[in-house]
Amino acid sequence: MKKLRVPEPISGGVFLSYKCTSHCKHCMYACSPEWKADWISIKDLEEVLTQLAAKINKRYPPGFKRIGINYGLHFTGGEPFLNFELLLRAVKMACELKIPATFVETNCFWCINDEVVREKLVQLRDAGLHGILVSVNPFILEHVPFEKMERAARIGREVFGENALIYQEFFYHQFKRLNFEGPLSFEGYLQKAGVESLDYVELIPMGRATYELGYLFRKYHATEFFGKSCREELTRPWHVHVDNYCNYITGYCAGISLGDARNLDSICREGVDLDGHPIIEAIVTDLKALYELAVKEFGYRELSEGYISKCHLCVDIREHLVRQTNRFKELQPREFYVHLR
Repeated sequence: MKKLRVPEPISGGVFLSYKCTSHCKHCMYACSPEWKADWISIKDLEEVLTQLAAKINKRYPPGFKRIGINYGLHFTGGEPFLNFELLLRAVKMACELKIPATFVETNCFWCINDEVVREKLVQLRDAGLHGILVSVNPFILEHVPFEKMERAARIGREVFGENALIYQEFFYHQFKRLNFEGPLSFEGYLQKAGVESLDYVELIPMGRATYELGYLFRKYHATEFFGKSCREELTRPWHVHVDNYCNYITGYCAGISLGDARNLDSICREGVDLDGHPIIEAIVTDLKALYELAVKEFGYRELSEGYISKCHLCVDIREHLVRQTNRFKELQPREFYVHLR
């Protein structure tokens, strides 16, 4: 039996839901307001955190609290502050399990005034949260005014000190310098800030970005990506994710589940049976195999305009397969493919 060896995670994130207040053009996970509010259940949350704690805790010295994008554990989505009580419960669980370097990511939609922000952040800190990551970029700016981001960063530093991270700092200082007020379309941003500002965007060409921002990239024929695989991404132990349906997701590869994270011990010990997961087998071997499977068995047709990355080819084929068949159990959650475009 062919197996994909899956290493134990050293850091990761837990999706409380895919539901978000924003429909960001660059979102790797295709989050949006259109998703159902399928919040992770308390039972599943407890099981997932217990499994992650057993793996992550042994990678850090006792009491480690310094947060970083690839350290410890973060709560994310979607937008976790859409369900503050669930977020608070999750933080308390993580604290009881002594999970290191815990933080929450947010788009700051909820930061309506100083009192609200301070009250919520103090509650989270007192419950055991170690920090916060404030998302600041031109894509969130389309939906959330900069003044809310600035408020979250300022009060976040009051509450968490150096454990209040701004991602990305370049845009925070640029938005402040240009005195942006209110939401601003991406096109409006480019007019005011200049196209050269895109040099500073950490824009990973996968997920929704492949469709909504594809015009920013050079495109290639599918054959350009033959001979390439995604084995390295799918076996990467850092910054893994578990979604609210308990799918174990590695390498930012949304829509591909390596299994049920409530059984993480089994996934890491036994690996993934490739005979039972033909899509995973194809993409860890050669994307040509995925392409040929889709063309021969399901009538896939290459995009005439081409692809911006191997991730674009992969996700476009997977979207087609989900529309055609329920055969591939690793293509989860199926709703991801509905909300890509």
